[in-house]
Amino acid sequence: MTDILITHSYFLRFDPKQWKAQQPYPPLATLFAAAVLLNEKFNLTFYDMMFAQKANEIEAIIAANKPKYFVIYDDGFNYLTKMCLTNMRDAAFEMAAIAKKFGCKVIVSSSDSTDHSADYLNANFDFVIVGEGEQTLSELVKALNNNVNDFSAINGLRYKNNSTITETNKRENLKDLDLLPMPAWQLLNIAPYKNAWMKSKGFFSINIATTRGCPYKCNWCAKPIYGNRYNSRSPQNVVNELLYLKTHFKFDHIWFCDDIFGLKPNWVSEFANLVESNNLKLKYKIQSRVDLLLEESLATNKKETQIEALARSGCDEVWVGAESGSQKILDAMDKGTKIEQIAKATQLMKQHEIKPCFFLQFGYINERYDDIKLTLKMLLELMPHDIGISVSYPLPGTKFYNTVKEQMIGKTNWTDSDELAIMFNATYPAVFYKKLQRYVHYKFRQKQAFLALINNGKIIKGLSLTYRIPQTLLASWSIQKHVK
Repeated sequence: MTDILITHSYFLRFDPKQWKAQQPYPPLATLFAAAVLLNEKFNLTFYDMMFAQKANEIEAIIAANKPKYFVIYDDGFNYLTKMCLTNMRDAAFEMAAIAKKFGCKVIVSSSDSTDHSADYLNANFDFVIVGEGEQTLSELVKALNNNVNDFSAINGLRYKNNSTITETNKRENLKDLDLLPMPAWQLLNIAPYKNAWMKSKGFFSINIATTRGCPYKCNWCAKPIYGNRYNSRSPQNVVNELLYLKTHFKFDHIWFCDDIFGLKPNWVSEFANLVESNNLKLKYKIQSRVDLLLEESLATNKKETQIEALARSGCDEVWVGAESGSQKILDAMDKGTKIEQIAKATQLMKQHEIKPCFFLQFGYINERYDDIKLTLKMLLELMPHDIGISVSYPLPGTKFYNTVKEQMIGKTNWTDSDELAIMFNATYPAVFYKKLQRYVHYKFRQKQAFLALINNGKIIKGLSLTYRIPQTLLASWSIQKHVK
């Protein structure tokens, strides 16, 4: 028997694009929560649903362990769980119903349950944890063990009191993240993750979180778990975890899954110094902002830009929210960046042999075809290493959502990460944005192939132009039909 069975509701198979890619990352926030509970001597079992075929696989695990508490604690560090996909919600509901059948108290912490607490509390969940969850979960389990019936003193909770949903005071975020234990990596079977990566990419990547929260105010970006407060682990604390993972898991690559990596002044330079002094040979990717990348930080004996410090510590890829090549759209998004900064940061990254990668977003309010053409122009002039394309996705708690929510009738969340559904009254019909995504990818890959042939003599890559060019022309024709 176990007191707590903890899992998560992200099923790789239920997200076809990600299942095809086979580049899974462990549920980091779940492992943090498990580590905190283990530190407090709770009897705990972790079960990983990442590679499960069906949600009902949890039934045998519940039957074998007979837990008092069934906890679904999703990975708030991974953008895929922040997308609040309905396939995963349905899986969470099915697991909760099974746990209830066994008499468990059912607890959930996730972006989706924060946004849709009433739906969860009406579907076999007893408690929804709101905000940063480790301390709330610990206090709640202690209260339940002591047969407490009044939960009003536990911050960060929603639950039903008779038929009314009660919400307690807000849970303040932990400021000193070094107080947290390392994620409970010892509970994880790393083999399927490593096998998936080796088969799909030929190397093994693993995830680490160095921070929580993001202080920037992009008005479409939802932050239901960690919010706008930015708190960071110390560089030494992060390096300690890297050394542990290198010893035990022998990774080839790291994804630092922070919303913003290295925002605190001098953090990246200090981190680079520790990487060098510990003889760590790293290759990693991060998310950052173009304005932040252009800042200087103080190294040991000299000033260096953020980009120089990143290069010194082994940074291989930086994903930035370029979003649009139209300053009008960036300003409407409250992005706080300039087109010129995107260009300069991209140039500097290339100079330091860091691969710049762009997130692009289409469909924002009042975006016209002239704005889209500016985005394509920026992309083809700057030619980042890679791109990710999405459409504007309204999520609760954002200014963007509040602006368009009256237009959202019926559908309010995507089913999987590749759905790219426009759920409000955008400038063009939904089919246009699906075709636009393909066209921009084709146009970008076509130019990549051309540059590979001209600059590097890559004949095989160049031969792809035989289908890239007609593919791009057909895609261009298909979107023109929708442009007024």
